[in-house]
Amino acid sequence: MERHVDQELKELNKDILKMGALTEEAIYKSVEALKNRDKEMAESVIDNDANIDKLELEVDEKCIDLIARYQPMAKDLRLIATGMKINAELERIADIAVDIAQRTLELVDKPLLKPLIDIPKLTTVAQNMVKMSIDAFVTGDIALAKKVLLSDPEADELRNVIQKELIEDYMLKDGLTAPRAVQLLLIARFLERICDHATNIAEDVIYMVQAEVVRHHPEKLRDSE
Repeated sequence: MERHVDQELKELNKDILKMGALTEEAIYKSVEALKNRDKEMAESVIDNDANIDKLELEVDEKCIDLIARYQPMAKDLRLIATGMKINAELERIADIAVDIAQRTLELVDKPLLKPLIDIPKLTTVAQNMVKMSIDAFVTGDIALAKKVLLSDPEADELRNVIQKELIEDYMLKDGLTAPRAVQLLLIARFLERICDHATNIAEDVIYMVQAEVVRHHPEKLRDSE
């Protein structure tokens, strides 16, 4: 027999999924705007952030209400607490997408410094990590959460490749490229930070399911493989 709280926890999952979808869309649009020099799309990312902020507050309030009314224990409490933490991580990711859109607006009227190859690759990694982390939360899939954690080094490596190229092949050779190169450096750094937030979500999922803290303890992840 299904408890009343079970239905409300399902609704919480739906809200987190919606938050994740809006966040993924913001990431996608912010970089598509950069690739296509699309000022209107970049501005839409900035404008839509208010809707994401509103949903974040609603989810937070729902989590607090669930705790107050049901006084959940053990697994239910971990699920609600994890939902609150993931909600906050997604709001931060959406804010980073706004940062990318703002950097895009700085570049959109200037000549393209270089073909965009590695930034779209890093964007794909970031989007996949966010999607997998949210799916892992909704399904309680530990293997998927670990896959997110194992993807983070790829994001770091791509960020390093982008940084090295922009500094060594452009900024050091021609100082006039610095203003545009710096904006691209920031975008790469922002994308890598999105991957860090997705990693945080995956670590929280592992705690939710196994009641085991793996954050700051990579040896526990290795031991559980």
